[in-house]
Amino acid sequence: MKSQIIVPSSSLWFDTVQQLRHDIYQLPEYVALEANRTNTISEAILISAEDKIFFAPYLIRSCKELASAASFPTKTFDIISPYGYPGILMNAAAVNPPEFPKLALEELKRILAARGVCSGFFRLHPILNHNWREIFPPNTFTLNGETVSVNLKLSSTEIWHQTHSSQRNKINKCKRLGMTAKIVSFLEYIDEFATVYQETMERVGAANSYFLFDRQYFLKLQKFLLDKIHLCIVELDGEIASAGIYTECSGIVQGLLGGTRNKFYRFSPSSLETDYVRFWARERGNEFLHLGGGVGGSRDSLYQFKASFSQQRHEFLTLRLIIDSEKYDRLVKVRAELLNTQVESLLSSNFFPAYRATI
Repeated sequence: MKSQIIVPSSSLWFDTVQQLRHDIYQLPEYVALEANRTNTISEAILISAEDKIFFAPYLIRSCKELASAASFPTKTFDIISPYGYPGILMNAAAVNPPEFPKLALEELKRILAARGVCSGFFRLHPILNHNWREIFPPNTFTLNGETVSVNLKLSSTEIWHQTHSSQRNKINKCKRLGMTAKIVSFLEYIDEFATVYQETMERVGAANSYFLFDRQYFLKLQKFLLDKIHLCIVELDGEIASAGIYTECSGIVQGLLGGTRNKFYRFSPSSLETDYVRFWARERGNEFLHLGGGVGGSRDSLYQFKASFSQQRHEFLTLRLIIDSEKYDRLVKVRAELLNTQVESLLSSNFFPAYRATI
């Protein structure tokens, strides 16, 4: 078994991804962009044996402040997934023999431990990693809920019939009001999208959160993803009511970021936008329009909105690795002291790693 750490600038990263069914989240340019946004370091681990491939991209970040408080003599890190669903990619040869996934996971832990990594958190891809619980040893992954996708292999009539009646009513109402949806030039409309997105983040109280992205980020996305990224808008009388960025890769179209103007919010133009994109994606020969799930995998109002468009569901799994249990426990204790709470409260919060919980 051969293993190596690779960086986005390495041609091996690009060559490896091209051998595997992938999404935009595993592309080196995307992971590097996320590293820049989050002040982390972008890397990937490639593990191979003969014709078997195991590939996992991630961001490595320092635990400097907590580690200093815990008096660790050496540097301590943890790893997280870039925004979205990077998951773990394996080729068909790697999936079939049950011993390889297990050995590859053990090798992943060994490599991370040697790098001074305390814990690792990977968000799996609900579509590309759909059967990973059957492939890996029991209890390897945590079930965080489910996501929704539209099956674009169905006929247009079947797709419409799978739409909840309340959602069909909203779509039809938008059309009666004169709203229209279309795919537009990304660069031509990027300023309008940035305005809509910012207004939406302020409305939902997320203007200073991890999910806030700016115009420069959008421009870099377009620069790196090129024909894999699209912008859809809904207009009414020449004004943009809603807008969304969608990615297209390996037969999977996915809503990445979007928003609705406050003055149009009560009309739900995003319903018409989603309806338009699913049929647009189907005409282009794609297999899925992945809508995602609720916040943190919950069945919240966002999840219910997405669920009203389709009956197709996917498990949303995460891989939560405690690489160095002694360091992990000490960091949790330090975090509990800083928050003036009990260690048990952090451990029971379901936030991982627990030493970064904010309760």
